[in-house]
Amino acid sequence: MTMNQLFVGREKEQQQLREYLDSPQSEFITVYGRRRVGKTFLIQKVVGMDYAFYAAGMNSVSMRLQLANFMQGIRKKRPDVPAADTWLDAFVALESYLESLPVGKKIVFIDEMPWMDTPRSNFISGLEHFWNSWASWRDDIKLIVCGSATSWIINNLIKNRGGLHNRVTHKILVKPFTLRECKMYFEARGFRLSSKQIAECYMVLGGVPFYLSKMDNGESIPQNIDRLIFAPDGELHDEFQSLYNSLYKNADNHIKIVTALATKCKGLTRQELVKLTRIADNGKFSTKLEELESCGFIRSYEPFGNRRGGFGTVQSPDTLFQLVDPFTLFYFQVMRKTDSKDPNYWTNNQKSHVFSTWSGFSFEMLCLNHAEQIKMALGISGITANVCSWFGKGERRSAQIDMLIDRADNAVNICEMKFYNNPYALTARDEDDIERKISTFLESTGTDKTVILTMVTVKGIEKNEHSGCVQKEVVLDALFC
Repeated sequence: MTMNQLFVGREKEQQQLREYLDSPQSEFITVYGRRRVGKTFLIQKVVGMDYAFYAAGMNSVSMRLQLANFMQGIRKKRPDVPAADTWLDAFVALESYLESLPVGKKIVFIDEMPWMDTPRSNFISGLEHFWNSWASWRDDIKLIVCGSATSWIINNLIKNRGGLHNRVTHKILVKPFTLRECKMYFEARGFRLSSKQIAECYMVLGGVPFYLSKMDNGESIPQNIDRLIFAPDGELHDEFQSLYNSLYKNADNHIKIVTALATKCKGLTRQELVKLTRIADNGKFSTKLEELESCGFIRSYEPFGNRRGGFGTVQSPDTLFQLVDPFTLFYFQVMRKTDSKDPNYWTNNQKSHVFSTWSGFSFEMLCLNHAEQIKMALGISGITANVCSWFGKGERRSAQIDMLIDRADNAVNICEMKFYNNPYALTARDEDDIERKISTFLESTGTDKTVILTMVTVKGIEKNEHSGCVQKEVVLDALFC
């Protein structure tokens, strides 16, 4: 198996796509997600070469070239088809070509569709006519559209308020790999990495397959990070700007939002974000938050004890927005803060304060991104819960808890996370700090829920005179389920 053929994970997405393609009706399927997450690769894995028609948008070219490129997909089968002057002409030509094919399922795959919608091109009108007046009336057309410009996909297709309103029959959001899928990927490529090493890689690159594909199994994790990020010519050296600009049209405000969120670990309310970013508080601001959340850069959650928010219900004025994307966090915590020209910066700082501060916080975010796996390890996966951070003050002191699992069964897991090479040995200071946090939490919130202290560590807890305060343990390996 060559590098280009390597495909692991995505079991759920593969099953969904196959079911949609095998349905007895025409389907309008959107596949979307952040840049370089493997959307096209997923479709190619499921469909192979079984396309009736395929075209891919071209970045930053004119309408004329977009049309010529689209029509070339038809001319490969029907060379006599004339050129199209409009998108209506192009889609009518596509209809005519598809009608000429034998009876049976006809898969139409249009990749990077957002690039085709150049200014004043009336692309959407042509697509509307194709689907509404022809394809949707049949039972054999499987239209798959894909693109990294997530805001375009959401606003023009999924949430279209015009002629394509409610026309998308299925949507598949392709997310970054989980730790389990990262492990499968590395094993398939011949890496010999421990769970902690895979976690460290995830804490920098997230689970983005393209980023992982650039890792060299002949180098250490720090060496790989240096080559990809800190070397002046590193392939991911300028990825932050490219990432957001590829996903969102006029990405400046999206970047302002994540920049503001990077200053507050537990998150910010909408009004706090408006104040910090100075972006107008209107529907467009809501759209930007939704777009960032749909790609997994941020998440929204209700603070502990918020009666208006509850468990997974509508957002309240107290809803917090939190930055959770590992690569973006690494950019703000490490890349943006260092002015070092050392191409071996990360290798040379493995025992520095920068590394220890980053790794502690990033491990907390890794745990947050794998909250379902933690719930499974605790045996509470079937219990509805709000996973949140908490900060509060008692009469004489304040405390912060980075991860709470606020459960519907009148219990709450207070999670402490420690990223160390060996089993973690609690000290007297640790025990005092934990007891202070819990007592401040109980005093501040007035909750009558059962509090369960939970430790999430790399290799467990060393049993000593201070470890008795811990009621539940989760080790890193459990997050790979």
